[in-house]
Amino acid sequence: MLNFDEQRFLRIQSGAVALRQRLETIVAGCLDAGAENIFFLGTGGAAILMQPAAQLLQRRSRFPAFIDMPAELAVTGSVHLTNRSIVVMPSLSGTTKESVALLAKLKEIGATVLTLVGNAATPLGEGGDHVFVNAAADDTSSESFYLQSLFVALAILKYRGEIANYDDIVAGLDRMPELLLEVKRAYEPQAEAFAKVLAGSDYHIITGAGNVWPEAFYYGMCILEEMQWIRTRPVHASDFFHGTLELVEKDVSVILFKGEDELRPLADRVGTFVPQYTDKLTVLDTAAFALPGLSSEVRALVSPVVLATVLERISAHLEVMRNHPLTTRRYYKRVAY
Repeated sequence: MLNFDEQRFLRIQSGAVALRQRLETIVAGCLDAGAENIFFLGTGGAAILMQPAAQLLQRRSRFPAFIDMPAELAVTGSVHLTNRSIVVMPSLSGTTKESVALLAKLKEIGATVLTLVGNAATPLGEGGDHVFVNAAADDTSSESFYLQSLFVALAILKYRGEIANYDDIVAGLDRMPELLLEVKRAYEPQAEAFAKVLAGSDYHIITGAGNVWPEAFYYGMCILEEMQWIRTRPVHASDFFHGTLELVEKDVSVILFKGEDELRPLADRVGTFVPQYTDKLTVLDTAAFALPGLSSEVRALVSPVVLATVLERISAHLEVMRNHPLTTRRYYKRVAY
């Protein structure tokens, strides 16, 4: 595979999976102590990656789950954010300034903070009440954060008796590092062709629904815009027909992500409409990938993880094709803002 270290990938994703039991123990301890809600409070891309877990709780549990922006909460606070709140704060660098600023306020409030970081020797690595370290990097962090946040959500469902088959689900999730590696291997021959689509236009509409919508948002904003300087319009498939459809015309590129949860029909609706008006519809569908031994329920849960792992292969080809390394920045962490 192009510019890819298989053993490094397995080590990092296995590191995420290895955190599951401790995450479950800490979450259960918080609930035993009377926790009343949970906040997922990341900044930028890390925040987006928390959305599937937050959504899972909002739809499957009566335990209140919130997702908000640290930069706003640091100014406004929230009546729901108290000393009986669990806060999950992801930051690969452990130094994200908006998150670090909020951490000081969280300590004043007395919330219990779980930080998910790539480096323990950082403000968030040293400042969390419970610190979970997995030494990932930009090209491997999406899967790691998706899995860790999913473990948190599942731990709450288990504790509250709101999930019947927890053991079967986590048994499948424990196999994800090896399964994701096989997905990468299988997709590698197609990755260059998808990268050519992305390189072939300076503007893309990117859409999806359900738990893969965050990956559409993330890939458009954090990869294509930040790392490749390609303009995008991420839009949820349910909003596609309330504005963005008017931008679809000949030669407009539309990228459609399809997952396997119950909201897949919203993506199908876009997939039916778009080809009538442009021949530049490109679909990435998790149902196309073999994940042997996983139930349909687990496949649905991991759809965003699978997309992230495939898109990393596409990005690896894209940066070479455009002679634009994914690490190149003009402003991010380079100038004052």
